[in-house]
Amino acid sequence: MGISQPQNLRAAPTEQLCPYGVRVSLPAGDPFRKLLGPEWQRLHWYPTPGERDAALAEMSRRHEYSRSSDKPALVFKKVEKLAESRGL
Repeated sequence: MGISQPQNLRAAPTEQLCPYGVRVSLPAGDPFRKLLGPEWQRLHWYPTPGERDAALAEMSRRHEYSRSSDKPALVFKKVEKLAESRGL
């Protein structure tokens, strides 16, 4: 399937393998689970472990405009497509 509005993409699609990822999900008991569903998750894929780790650090950092009492409401987990990362 083609992309209907390519000007809306943040980056051009790539044919490069991206076997290293970050799974973003909600913690148990989070009120947003009622809106998004208990199985909601988002996967972000990267071509190298270094790029993934840099993106993970940026995603999970404390925002400079956060209040001191704010706590992160997302769970970040490193994932990997073993067949792609090992060239199988």
